Amino acid sequence: MIDIPAIFGSLVFGDEQMKERLPLATYTEYRECIESGKPLTLDVANVIASAMKDWAIEKGATHYTHWFQPMTGMTAEKHDSFMEPTHDGRVIMQFKGKSLVQGEPDASSFPSGGLRATFEARGYTAWDPTSPAFIKDNTLCIPTAFCSYSGEALDKKTPLLRSMDAINRQAMRILNLFGNQTGATKVVTTVGPEQEYFLIDRSVYDMRPDLVHCGRTLIGARPPKGQEMEDHYFGVIKHRVKDFMCDLNVRLWELGVYAKTEHNEAAPAQHELAPVFATAGIATDHNQLTMEIMKSTASEYDMVCLLHEKPFASVNGSGKHNNWALATDTGVNLLEPGDTPHKNARFLLFLTAVIKAVDEYQDLLRISVASAGNDHRLGAGEAPPAIVSMFLGDELAQILECMETGEKYLGRETVELETGASVLPHFAKDTTDRNRTSPFAFTGNKFEFRMPGSSFSVAEPNIVLNTIVAESLRQFADELERAEDFKSVLSSLIKRTISKHKRIIFNGNNYTDEWVREARERGLSNYPSTVDAIPHLLDDKNIELFTSHGVYSQAELESRLEIQLENYSKILHIEALTMTDMVRKAVVPAVVEYQNMLLDTLKSKMTIGGINTSLEESLIKDISTLSADMYTALIKLERDTAKVERMSGAYQTAIYYRDHIVKDMEKLRKLVDTLELTVGKDYWPYPTYEDMLYSIK
Repeated sequence: MIDIPAIFGSLVFGDEQMKERLPLATYTEYRECIESGKPLTLDVANVIASAMKDWAIEKGATHYTHWFQPMTGMTAEKHDSFMEPTHDGRVIMQFKGKSLVQGEPDASSFPSGGLRATFEARGYTAWDPTSPAFIKDNTLCIPTAFCSYSGEALDKKTPLLRSMDAINRQAMRILNLFGNQTGATKVVTTVGPEQEYFLIDRSVYDMRPDLVHCGRTLIGARPPKGQEMEDHYFGVIKHRVKDFMCDLNVRLWELGVYAKTEHNEAAPAQHELAPVFATAGIATDHNQLTMEIMKSTASEYDMVCLLHEKPFASVNGSGKHNNWALATDTGVNLLEPGDTPHKNARFLLFLTAVIKAVDEYQDLLRISVASAGNDHRLGAGEAPPAIVSMFLGDELAQILECMETGEKYLGRETVELETGASVLPHFAKDTTDRNRTSPFAFTGNKFEFRMPGSSFSVAEPNIVLNTIVAESLRQFADELERAEDFKSVLSSLIKRTISKHKRIIFNGNNYTDEWVREARERGLSNYPSTVDAIPHLLDDKNIELFTSHGVYSQAELESRLEIQLENYSKILHIEALTMTDMVRKAVVPAVVEYQNMLLDTLKSKMTIGGINTSLEESLIKDISTLSADMYTALIKLERDTAKVERMSGAYQTAIYYRDHIVKDMEKLRKLVDTLELTVGKDYWPYPTYEDMLYSIK
């Protein structure tokens, strides 16, 4: 039996370990630095580093690393041992404060979007003391930020921490206007990212070059049974998968990750893990760890964890639902409506701040989830569309409507759930239903942003959410601080904000074509692809937003646009090359071999005479036509890929990939998939969808 409280955080040098191992004065100064944001002195850092080293060695660690999150979307680490030589030719185990607070990895080999030249190699990692160190694979991992020699952020963590500072400053201004009844000294954003993923058997994965190189299948016909029966969602978890989940949980719990909920998702072979909320910085670190450990744990069970947004074309893709809330350091959730939300002025002000932010910066929320992989998932009838809107539910929508019109809100009567079975317990229904089609839904006391893809770092959407809401709160605070009659101005401000930004609220079905038309009439933005969305990162209003709050400089924004465009093109280039390689080297020979077999059979029958050959003749004709069309499509993809390799300019190149390479691949895939359904299974060179989705018994 697993003693969860005993193992939880056992590989984390957290607050409990610090209290136990640090002198009281050192611990107190460390906590003051965390709460005030001032830097640690070298003397304090030396004491912490020594205690951290002793603890890590006791746990079996031999090395330490500054663990950071470059703009690759993954994590990075360079390992150094604690070993230091002595004058007598022996060694001691040593870890100094300078090594704790600062590292120096090569900054020229990571994406920089022009911030660094190849010959400018120096970069720095800086300890993030708000996120505790942990041990992974016998290495002490120290969460850090990563910046260039000239100070620009080269990672996802630094802007996230800046955005958390921004929203804290503005939210505290609002709380102080309400008399700060919470007793708070700080406001933080909390995040709970639900992680969807696929598990397939290693043996079939190894036979699919597209999965190995691209993370998704580039060819593959729809299986006879997908998710039509809706029997996989919340279904009984297979023993092999359950063993994986149990092992995964233990490893995450040891690292202090609040892994809580696990279940089968809608598609065959798809699953989900959801944690308890943590502050945005720690939640981001934990989610990066979760994805890494999912992959390594799956490997030990001869399985592969797929985190691509759309690994299989005919079934649901995988997302990462980002549950976001605002909380004080005294434990008060500022998005908690309470029993009488229509009387809760503070809640209504924070709510309208979010509404205003989402409406004014729809483009930034779309950009924060933009990628070549997520383009396959958004709007595919399984995930929110590329149009950003908000779901508030009937009760809140009615409250806001009454506030706008000046009508009196009469409240909603508590209704018990009627099941028709006397033996079942009676309980009050929630005041509103849930909407699983909404991109940004209020779910009781938090917002669920459902657009991020499963492979994403949650840093990017939370950087945007924190900053845009900080801007709304800043404008609110500026107006309210000047008010002579606070209540009157507050009421007018909320009413005016609702009236101006209510277009973003939509409680209906986001999957319908009718909503697309209605959204256009409302003036909401619709950016179907990554290339449509990301150039808006450098719109004047967005540059002003990020620079005014100190989250990004203009140079940092320009670099991120360049990186996103390059990533988009590089991903599609790898996919195009992989697809042409698979088709030319395996599919074409298989089709020819099968066609030759049919021709030989036809010749044999004709030699004998008097035997019906209509089947062979029909198949040969169909396959001949399809294979000729397939080869023509293959040649076009190869030529267009060669052409784009000679192009320059990140934006123009990305447009070409979107308008030509993507369409070439779609056309070729359709023909290959039709041939897969025609050619004999023994001749087909790759595992089919049926083989992959049902590979784990």
